[in-house]
Amino acid sequence: MNKNRSEEMRIAIDAMGGDDAPKVIVEGVLLAAEAFPDTTMVMYGNENEINKYLTNSLPNIEIVHTSEKISGDDDPVRSIRRKKDASMVLAAQSVKEGENDALFSAGNTGALLAAGTLIVGRIRGIDRPALMATIMTMNKEREKMVVLDLGANADTKPENINQYATIGSFYAQYVNKIEQPTVALLNNGTEDNKGNQVTKPAFDLLKENDKINFIGNTEARNLFDGVADVLVMDGFTGNAVLKAMEGTALTIMTQLKDAIKAGGVKSKLGGLLLKDSLKDVADSLDYSKYGGAILFGVKAPVMKTHGSTDEEAVYHTLKQTRDILQSKVIDDIVQNYESVH
Repeated sequence: MNKNRSEEMRIAIDAMGGDDAPKVIVEGVLLAAEAFPDTTMVMYGNENEINKYLTNSLPNIEIVHTSEKISGDDDPVRSIRRKKDASMVLAAQSVKEGENDALFSAGNTGALLAAGTLIVGRIRGIDRPALMATIMTMNKEREKMVVLDLGANADTKPENINQYATIGSFYAQYVNKIEQPTVALLNNGTEDNKGNQVTKPAFDLLKENDKINFIGNTEARNLFDGVADVLVMDGFTGNAVLKAMEGTALTIMTQLKDAIKAGGVKSKLGGLLLKDSLKDVADSLDYSKYGGAILFGVKAPVMKTHGSTDEEAVYHTLKQTRDILQSKVIDDIVQNYESVH
């Protein structure tokens, strides 16, 4: 990365990625740009479309016009290689060349993972970057838990999980400000001998890893109990966990709303009184309210929020990106891994 320019923070934003882009992307960028005047938001996309929603002219917002975009049904790797003028591709290229410090998109997840790995580039010594998010738990003493891999790699080796534990611990220490973060392995039981051909040898590697504070196995039913600061798993399981979280949150809120509507005047009055509390429950189950997922293990933050995002989630993900840049966690991981490879 080229760091000869000033120390200002610059985030490259794929303004055309997502179900309701560029509208919600621009709206979220406006919120973030106003809140963080020390961070420049560089939106890549169709300038005419972006300007329709750019209701405020702020000095820390820039637009780079692009003639193409990557859609949700595009082949990830092929689109990255063929659509050279796509908003996501040019934004990623700017990060690789040091013009910007981080990449954000709500678009095609596979394409973003490919852009992060193939264009921004992985850190030497990290075999497979992981998709990582922070979830809020019910534990008041440990409210945040870093979870990875959430689906960057469908096929994961025990060695990969061991690396996830190390880089996840770096994140928890630098960004979440936890001095000695604990690490747990998601498994089908808490006993040391539980697991399959991936988790059993992963457990042994984690137990011998002197760079982490490994506390053993945990089960999926304890996901929101705050059992550890970092929770690691293979990417296939992680993606299923993420989708189950999203589906559970949607189902619970739908059932509550239906029960209130069908319950008569008393239920509707109670629902009105509990409106704020129910919103808090929904927010606690939605990781995007506290920031997006990050492709961790590449040379700069590559941030992702879901395609059906709103301006609030865009704002929180941009805030999280700024926090990551300020923490210098990527620089430390690069130094830790590349110095020995």
